[in-house]
Amino acid sequence: MRLTPLQIVGLRDPEEGGWSRLRTLQYAGLHQMGLTRTIAHLLAAVIALGLFMGDVPLWQILIWLVTLGLALANGHRIDRSLADIGRRSMTREDFRRQALGVAACAFVWAFALTLFAPHGDSGEQLALWTLIAMLIAGSTATMSAAPIGAITFATVAGGAAALNFLFRGQIEFAAAVIAFLAVAIGGTLTAARTYLSARIAEAGVAEKDEVVSLLLREFQENEADWLWQVDVNRRVRSASPRFAYALGSEPDTINGKSLIELIAGESWASGKFAPSLHELTQMLTRRENFSNMLVQVDIAGGRRWWELSGTPITDSKGNFAGFRGVGSDVTEQRESDEKIAYLARYDTLTGLPNRLMLTEALGEAMRYADQWKTSCAFLMVDLDRFKSVNDSLGHQIGDRLLAQVSKRLQSVMTENEKCGRLGGDEFAIVIRDAADKDRIEKVATTVIKALSQPYDVDNHTLYIGASIGSAVGPRDGTTVETLMRNADLALYRAKDDGGGEYRTYEPSLHADAEERRRLELALRHAVGRNELLLNFQPVVSAKDEQVVSFEALLRWNSAEHGFVSPGKFIPLAEDTRLIVPIGEWVLHEACRHAVKWPSDMKVAVNVSGEQLLEPGFSESVVRALADSGLPANRLEVEVTESIFLRDARTARQALEEIMALGCSIALDDFGTGYSSLGYLRKLHFSTIKVDRSFVQGAAQGSRESLAIIRAVVAMAQSLDMATTAEGTETKEEVELVRSLGCDKIQGYFFGRPIGAEEALELVRKRRIVAA
Repeated sequence: MRLTPLQIVGLRDPEEGGWSRLRTLQYAGLHQMGLTRTIAHLLAAVIALGLFMGDVPLWQILIWLVTLGLALANGHRIDRSLADIGRRSMTREDFRRQALGVAACAFVWAFALTLFAPHGDSGEQLALWTLIAMLIAGSTATMSAAPIGAITFATVAGGAAALNFLFRGQIEFAAAVIAFLAVAIGGTLTAARTYLSARIAEAGVAEKDEVVSLLLREFQENEADWLWQVDVNRRVRSASPRFAYALGSEPDTINGKSLIELIAGESWASGKFAPSLHELTQMLTRRENFSNMLVQVDIAGGRRWWELSGTPITDSKGNFAGFRGVGSDVTEQRESDEKIAYLARYDTLTGLPNRLMLTEALGEAMRYADQWKTSCAFLMVDLDRFKSVNDSLGHQIGDRLLAQVSKRLQSVMTENEKCGRLGGDEFAIVIRDAADKDRIEKVATTVIKALSQPYDVDNHTLYIGASIGSAVGPRDGTTVETLMRNADLALYRAKDDGGGEYRTYEPSLHADAEERRRLELALRHAVGRNELLLNFQPVVSAKDEQVVSFEALLRWNSAEHGFVSPGKFIPLAEDTRLIVPIGEWVLHEACRHAVKWPSDMKVAVNVSGEQLLEPGFSESVVRALADSGLPANRLEVEVTESIFLRDARTARQALEEIMALGCSIALDDFGTGYSSLGYLRKLHFSTIKVDRSFVQGAAQGSRESLAIIRAVVAMAQSLDMATTAEGTETKEEVELVRSLGCDKIQGYFFGRPIGAEEALELVRKRRIVAA
């Protein structure tokens, strides 16, 4: 072993091999001699007491004995703590504690020399030194596993003895002690070197035995493995039947042939080998061991993957004689691993990179931007109106549509951009170098334009769009998570602005997101805190302008946010599904107030799609009517045509159950969304409400709006349904919709939304005037 004394004792790291590895080999058996060393020290202590008892004050002897006992107990405890060193690595803290434990014991004996020697004669002093010399010799013999401890004990205790002799003028004895210490320390180093060499050799043999046993066991248990051997010219020798079978040949036909030629296949003639074959050739040329090398081979059975391990062999004279090793066919495992790796990084529906791969690409782009002091960008793309397609035409059509979207997205990408699918109808784009800010906007507008073109899917012409939000790194975030979150905030703003838009991240978006979060939290407690209230807007007859019903409109007076616009909190309630408990509260409150009105007056309650599709919605209507005592024919449920796009069957079933109770159904916002003619044929609505946009357009002379209102009125009359014109604000608009044949009118001209008591008072006044 080429180890210096300092490297052997552990005070310097070895040039080869780890410090911890060597110390582990040394100290693994130290605990076995701990009890022996303790007994030796105790026996020496008894002899020392016999020499000086009566000469040294008893209290000094007791103090020394207690100190020695504590030092020995501490040393024994430290040795026991190292009992598991064979199962773990030795640490420098373990090394330090063991050395300090031995040093403490040595100082106790050094203290004995200083304390006891003045009370005895020369013979007793020599006897005490003899005891300590025996302990030093014993440490040298028994602590070869921990040489730092033996050297520390010898240095401290022996040094104290040499100084004691010098102070007494006994120079010859001091010299003898120093010579003894030199011999003891030299012996310790020699014994430690021998012990460590033996331990290293044992570990090496054990490791080799373990490797050989493992290889033999794996070879015997796995019949697919084979042995192979080549000579110095890399030609096959002593081909085993299994190896020949793996090559698709007979042993006699492959013996003597080049191994590389046999497994290179057609590439042998051209010399264009697979990279793994080049690596195998280099290992054979350099005569180096290799293990579990994955090699691509072309044999009679086609392209396969082999896992090869090999080691150089020598002849009886020590000359290189070739290679011997084992191999196995791992083609199926390789293909399975490749498939798993693909599924882990690519979206199976679109073939685009998935969220994991996009995250890695963004991280790489950010590192590139940091290195070259440039910028990168992350764009989040959300499809507009995709959910309607998915709900109305089914998930199969939706999946085919997503496949076409992915192809269009890929077609507009360059080498500087990578697109992928985050999930659902969300996609993303990573721009590696975004130093040109106009480039980001150009990519976004190109994507929006490309994705907004019509799609032809299974004879359906579909129109969707895209909204995009972007964030630029490192300006808008220095981590992947921050950049993705900020791009999402920008996308949310684009969706809020109506969709089909591109928005960039702004710091103020965090404030908007925080406001939305706080608003949602307050809305969750709005019912319990009695912050919600109902207003009622009158609906009058077009003939005599008498109030025939009221539409219940929800308002929110938050203790934290004040009056919140319905246009702000209603969409939030629908997004968070809070609309379900809130809608049930509205239904009960509306019925409770309406029961106080005249018996011929109805109350209209708006119901969202989330409510209608909730299991047991009809039961909640029954409870509201039963709790309030309101007759079913006085409750009118208003729905929009969008409810039929999500789950038409469930929506139709729920409405039929409500109609069976005697309630009437009104179709709100007719004509502003999707075609409802099929639903008008299947369900008998009591009222069709003409949207205010058509009323205002007709008042401004729009021919299209006039035609739409006339068509709706004519259709409703033929289906025995009433029509209500919404949004009338002037006398001219009232006269216009009356002339067009609308049955009922609703708008600010006849009254704004008012409280329940005011609504009741309004009914009384109008009835008195009419009478």
